[in-house]
Amino acid sequence: MDQTEDKQSFDKKFILINIIFLIFFSINYSQEIKQIEIISAGSFDRNEALYPDGNILKKDKDVNVHLRHEDLDIYSNTSIFFQKENSVISYGKVKLIQGDTLQLFCDSLNYDGKTKQMFAFGKVRLINSGMTLETNKLKLDRNIDEAYFFNGGKIIDKESTISSINGKYLIDKNKYEFERNVKVLNDSRIIESKKMHYYIESEKSYFFDETIIKGDNYKINCDAGFYDPIELIGIFKKNAIIESNERIVYGDSIYFDEEKKYASISNNIKIIDNKEKLVLTGDYGELFEEKDSAIITKNPLAINILKRDSLFVKADTLYSVGKEGARTMKGIRNVKFLQGNFSGKADFIEIKKSLGLTIMERKEISEKDLQIFTESEINKKNPVLWDNYSQISGDKIIFTENLDTNELDSIKITNNVFILEKDSISESNFNQIKGLKLDGKFLDNKLKNAVINQNAELIYYMYNDKNNLIGIDKAISSSIQIHFNNKSIVEILFITDPEGVLYPENFLDPNETILNGFIDRSDEKISNKSDLIEKEI
Repeated sequence: MDQTEDKQSFDKKFILINIIFLIFFSINYSQEIKQIEIISAGSFDRNEALYPDGNILKKDKDVNVHLRHEDLDIYSNTSIFFQKENSVISYGKVKLIQGDTLQLFCDSLNYDGKTKQMFAFGKVRLINSGMTLETNKLKLDRNIDEAYFFNGGKIIDKESTISSINGKYLIDKNKYEFERNVKVLNDSRIIESKKMHYYIESEKSYFFDETIIKGDNYKINCDAGFYDPIELIGIFKKNAIIESNERIVYGDSIYFDEEKKYASISNNIKIIDNKEKLVLTGDYGELFEEKDSAIITKNPLAINILKRDSLFVKADTLYSVGKEGARTMKGIRNVKFLQGNFSGKADFIEIKKSLGLTIMERKEISEKDLQIFTESEINKKNPVLWDNYSQISGDKIIFTENLDTNELDSIKITNNVFILEKDSISESNFNQIKGLKLDGKFLDNKLKNAVINQNAELIYYMYNDKNNLIGIDKAISSSIQIHFNNKSIVEILFITDPEGVLYPENFLDPNETILNGFIDRSDEKISNKSDLIEKEI
């Protein structure tokens, strides 16, 4: 008996719990899914054959069809309301209002109250936050407040128009995501992209695929980045390129300030100046358009492209400054250059292509240090050239080039000239010539002759036709002329009578076979492009 009563008591409790659960579930279900309400209609009809279980609502002269679902109001000329399905089909001047700001206009609309999803067709216009979206088919998901178009759409505001094939509007974030044939048009620029995100309030655009931006005097390409049309700044990455005023700029990352006409470029930089036939490369650089200048400060390398023997210049910092057609290239600190078999080093270099002028200089030495340093120490700091086997140095070296052929024409050294060349027979010996000034001429980009004036001194190893050493010519003259072949000194002429002696081979002490100021810098010689490159990490 007790067991039977306990069983009955348990059954009653189980049934009660189930009833409570069902009531709770139905309350929650009814709270989650609200029924579409009919607010007004001019007429009411049914057509079971055409619309089973559908209520046909139509407007009349005074009353529009008006339906409501939560905070969504739907107005139309005609609506088919399916009460059991909690859905509606509306057509004829359809207008939708959600909340305080979002409005949608279309020719027809399908809305499902259970899923809170709708499809709008025809001339669709979605208006929110001062911006209008136009398309011919739009999906709106009210659960996540997102709208989608798949067959072309256009966004219009007071400043610009944005169009694409596919698009998504994230209503809460006030953000659009565009894909395929994205195009932005306004008075100052055109943007074309394969994939772009756009924030309405900030007006910022973010790019995630191939993109082109065209301004009044520039063009930008990138595969990733962002642009702010209010601040007029952008950051562009992945195959980033800027074309402006005959310059083409490449880099892994480019920061661009349109108003200041400034750009900074990072990593794998290449700046091509077509007018000047100049290429600057490196890993950090800046462009100042108003000053017509470019600067590379990390791993800079400049290439002056010529028909024959292009010029390569390396330095701690490289500048290209000046108006188009009259630009000057400057290298500062640890300058190295290579042009064919011709190379050199200096603290500073300045190349004015429009004038055919190149100037190499050393860092200024104080008067105190000039008193302390030996001539060899000064020559170690001086600009130096290597032309095949010849080493030439001086305080300041000036080249000129033929403006028609872009080939080297002349050379001038203003002070402390020193030329040395390893003896072709015995490499332990050096031919040496020094003096105050030098003037020389080039032929086919090779030094052919030079004159050393004022206080000229010479040590030269003389050989007969059988390459037997005749003696060591040691002389002083006010002026000495030198002739070079393709690789070395072939003839020395004294323009004024020299004072000197031809010494036998073993007559001179080793110290007497070098001139004051002698220093062999062959270990610094730049023989190929790899000698130029010393990468900063």
